[in-house]
Amino acid sequence: MGKIYEYQVLRIDLTNEEIKREKIAGEKVKKYLGGRGLASKILYDEIDPEVDPLSSENKLIFATGLLTGTAASTGGRYMVVTKGPLTGTIASSNSGGFFGAEMRFSGNDIIIFEGKAERPLYLSIKGEDIELKDASELWGKTVFETTDCLTDEMGDESARVSCIGPAGENLVKFASIMNDKHRAAGRTGVGAVMGSKNLKAIVIKADEKQVEYYKDEMMEVVRKQTKMLKEDGVTGEGLPSLGTKVLDNIINSNGLYPSKNFQEGTFADVEEVSGEALVEKGYLQTNKGCYGCPIRCGRDVKLPNGQQGEGPEYETGWAYGSDCGVSDLNAITEANFLCNELGLDTITAGTTIACAMELYEKGYIDKDELENGPELKFGSSESIVYYTKQMAYREGLGDELAEGSYRLAEAKGHPELSMSVKKQELPAYDPRGVQGQGLNYVTSNRGGCHVRGYMISPEVLGVPEKLDPQELKGKPEWVITFQDLTAVIDSIGMCLFTSFALGLDDYREIVNAGTKFDYTSDSLLKAGERIYNLERQFNLEAGITPEEDKLPERFEEPLPAGPQEGKSSKYQDLLPDYYKARGWQKDGFISEDKLVDMGIK
Repeated sequence: MGKIYEYQVLRIDLTNEEIKREKIAGEKVKKYLGGRGLASKILYDEIDPEVDPLSSENKLIFATGLLTGTAASTGGRYMVVTKGPLTGTIASSNSGGFFGAEMRFSGNDIIIFEGKAERPLYLSIKGEDIELKDASELWGKTVFETTDCLTDEMGDESARVSCIGPAGENLVKFASIMNDKHRAAGRTGVGAVMGSKNLKAIVIKADEKQVEYYKDEMMEVVRKQTKMLKEDGVTGEGLPSLGTKVLDNIINSNGLYPSKNFQEGTFADVEEVSGEALVEKGYLQTNKGCYGCPIRCGRDVKLPNGQQGEGPEYETGWAYGSDCGVSDLNAITEANFLCNELGLDTITAGTTIACAMELYEKGYIDKDELENGPELKFGSSESIVYYTKQMAYREGLGDELAEGSYRLAEAKGHPELSMSVKKQELPAYDPRGVQGQGLNYVTSNRGGCHVRGYMISPEVLGVPEKLDPQELKGKPEWVITFQDLTAVIDSIGMCLFTSFALGLDDYREIVNAGTKFDYTSDSLLKAGERIYNLERQFNLEAGITPEEDKLPERFEEPLPAGPQEGKSSKYQDLLPDYYKARGWQKDGFISEDKLVDMGIK
């Protein structure tokens, strides 16, 4: 078994431009599952949680999962783990595409970047040749330009590139790391950390696929699970046909579709910006998938002016659409293209503009601050495109927008108008209408986030069973299970969308088949619990106290209209039971006994 239990690590000292090889023993790999879990453990062990995220003392870790690069359905994902500049929390951003698989093929399971380069650099991995190269001529280039330059440099179009755009270079606090041009490790500002280290890109072309796993034993399970994914209503029908924007009409009809910076819970013009509209208006060219993906939820899109790209996804379309009061699908798609090209997290970018619109309309941003830019009024198509560019280059008001909505609103004297948790902007589900999702928001280890425990699945979609979205009883236990299972899926390198069709037993089966590990379903979920507790402890030591487990005050107010009219968030009633079910102290801190029991200390 030997090698299958080890993880191969590249440690890159950017300050001294040195590269070292290391190995991580199998016992530790098994304990943390690779990916998000193992990288989080490395970060926790190796940095002071109170470090400035943009200082040289922070570390940036690219990590593949146990099943990344194997035959597992959707097994192509990787994580970027660091301390996030937007939130101050542990940051772990997940991305698909083909870069993660290529990284694994190259024989490098984890890459750790330390220090700060004196000049712009990129990491080149070509077969066995690994070196840091000068990136001065790449600095200032967009994601698309950088990707094309580096694939040309490799002399092979199949080389895979992960890089930052101008937003990362300019230390925009929600800059993303982009791979394969259109795939994003998007949230929490990992791109700004990469920019702070003067690291522009990683380009990889593997000689051969060096992923060691038990393929014969695994293929029977893979065939069975692929069939399950293709026959499921969500992964076999909804996502392939309409992508994630299959959700627009569903969420709006349930009264959970935030509009105008969460002032309302429905959007009258949803039909103009929905997944169906993307098809009917002729924008959608075809669907596409990431490595090893039978779902193929990606959107290849072409605008009437000839611009082509991918997306927008559901969250992006909502952030730039309903949340900004914009019903112009062309402008929304153009803003999405800009985010991919310039390297911005689309959720925070769009919702920060929405926050700025409310600040402007209430008189907290003066017209002269716009410096002849378009007025920040809800419904302005021109604004969402214009200020996206301004943010990436920190020009004009964009310099303040680049700090995210919380710091923007705080600077204007009204932090309550930032719809964020732990300074990260909330996604496209109003927590007043889904109580479990609201609890997930406040307890997410990376701030406002939907993919740390997607309670929309049971509370709205009825998967794996339909829950009353307003019921409080039992919700803490549901949230915890979803959070721990998500940690497992992220760490093994599969896509979260598989969880619409697969359950815990299925993940245990595929992991054991590919690795010959001996997880039970309980012990696999226990690993997810360990990861979640580790992240929480990092945040506590970073000074992110349980007092920040809270939603903005707006959600204590009832929704003014729609199917959820009169409903408000009850997360405060759920928190004590959540802490208890987690085995934490009443004050939300984790006891030493719990940390020892989890094997963290």
